[in-house]
Parts: sequence; C-alpha cells; structure tokens
Amino acid sequence: MLRKNDTKGKLIVVEGIDGSGKSTQIDLLYKWLLRAGYSAYFSEWNSSALVKSTTRTAKKSKSFTPTTFSILHCTDFADRWENSIYPLLKAGVIVLADRYAFTAFARDVARGVDPEWVRNMYSFAIMPDAALYFSVPLDVAVGRITGARSSLKYYEAGMDLGLSDNINESFKLFQGKILNEYDKMVDEFGLTIIDGTKPVKDQQRKVRSIIKKILVGFEGLPNPNKMPISVTNIQADKPKKGGSK
Repeated sequence: MLRKNDTKGKLIVVEGIDGSGKSTQIDLLYKWLLRAGYSAYFSEWNSSALVKSTTRTAKKSKSFTPTTFSILHCTDFADRWENSIYPLLKAGVIVLADRYAFTAFARDVARGVDPEWVRNMYSFAIMPDAALYFSVPLDVAVGRITGARSSLKYYEAGMDLGLSDNINESFKLFQGKILNEYDKMVDEFGLTIIDGTKPVKDQQRKVRSIIKKILVGFEGLPNPNKMPISVTNIQADKPKKGGSK
C-alpha cells in the first residue's frame, strides 16, 4: 500500500500504543542527529495548524463518527505531508515522525473502520526507511498513562465506542484493541520491534544502532550550524476575513 522512498532523504517513524515510551525515544534520537550535524525535522501526529480548529470543535461537541475521525486525521496527515514531510525528504532531510500512517491503521480499524479503506486513504505516503514499534504489555502502558494524568480525554479513552461507562476501563479496552492491530502490522509492514520495558538508555542505544546502519553512505542536506528546521504552512497562516488570523 505504501510507496517506496525514492527521495534523497530518510524517513524514520516511531509507533506504539499510548504509554509505550516512543515519544521519549524519538526526541532523544532527533537531538542526537542534530548534534551529529544532520539536517533533521520532527513531525508530530495530529499537529496540522490547518485543521486544528476543526478537530478541536468536533471533539468538544463529541460529533465525530469513526469514519469522520479517520478522514480528518488523514486530512491532517496529508497537509503535513504536502507542506513539510515530503518536500523536506526530497531536499535530503531526515524526517522523524512521532506516529505515521500506521497509527491510523491501528486506531481507525480499532474503531471499526474498514482496514483496506483506511490503507487506501494513505496510499500517497511512502514506506519509512525505519518504522520502530515500541512494544509494551497493555497493563504497563495503561499504568504509565493513568499514573501521569489527572484525567483522560473522551476520544482518547474510546468512550465514543461504548466499550464501558468507566473511562479508565474504556481506555484500557480501547488500547487493547489498538495493540492487537499493531501486532498484526509487524509482519505486514516489517515493523522493527523495540522492547519498551527496557531502560531508556538501553532502548536509545538500540535505536541509534538501527539508524546508524540506515545512514551508512547517506549524503543529505548539509547542516553545518546544527540547527533545527522549521516549516511555515502558508495555507494555515492565511489571514481570515476581517483581517485577523
């Protein structure tokens, strides 16, 4: 379903259920790559400024269906793909993504959306050079999240699915369904499993070892000043009617 990477850049993504520790690892990797003099760009799931207000309004009113939720997340991804991820890859940048299309393949299908339909929506994307799946037992991941949060959000906990009236129990059941989808994708997409229960330093050591092999002979966009890359979305920054942004 995903095309081969034919750009000059490298695409590295991390995946896993909430509480897997993937965000910590990709942040450490990003900083390490910058210090090493690589041009690197970080992109986060559901972060498009173009659709942020729409997402916020729909969540507040609890008006999402599984299908509309799926479509809006794909719109968010497509905006970031078109305006930052793909252009930077073509320029020779290493793009790091905290969640990628695989998140949609897991979450949307866990919500009951047809797997093939979801995969077809993301067919414009490319297969990452490294897709790291941080695997942790369900109870460990849930414990990390509930222990660090004062409360869970409605859609985050899968409350829209009617799994349970108890938000904590609904969250656990929903994450379990997502975990099952991730496990199915390991063979389908060749995800590289990282043990998310290991110490942070041990995980990062393995991650860097994998990425070093990918970067052998890589000549990307020079970054002599070791500075991060920022991208402005012109469409999202267009003034609204009335002159305000």
